[in-house]
Amino acid sequence: MAASKHEKRVHTAYLREMAGAFLVYAVLLMASIRFGRPMADGLPRILVLLSPMIGFCLALWAIARHLGRVDEYLRSFLLESFALAAGLTAGLTFSYGFLETAGYPRMSMFAVWVVLCGATMLVCLVRSVHEKLQTR
Repeated sequence: MAASKHEKRVHTAYLREMAGAFLVYAVLLMASIRFGRPMADGLPRILVLLSPMIGFCLALWAIARHLGRVDEYLRSFLLESFALAAGLTAGLTFSYGFLETAGYPRMSMFAVWVVLCGATMLVCLVRSVHEKLQTR
């Protein structure tokens, strides 16, 4: 089924906002690594090191705006997928926590975000394929 003009506009707006958020994140990340790491301890260093979170917050804002623009079906699909991915991420990271107590290497908290993004993509893919198979 072809996407409507509204769906194309919504998708384009989402991609533009998300790309802007990632650009802000990338620029601030490079700047925080370059300038924040060598700074003396203190509040200015903390603020510089946390500055990439501005891009992260912009990405969350883009996602929230996207959810507000899409129709009820897609909103429900995405929110259910996010919930399932969050549960999967919680299970995986909690399980790895037990493995760390058995001597596995400590994992950076950055890994949780990567797992959540991957789990969200996996859940959306599996649910989409499942729906297509159900409609045949």
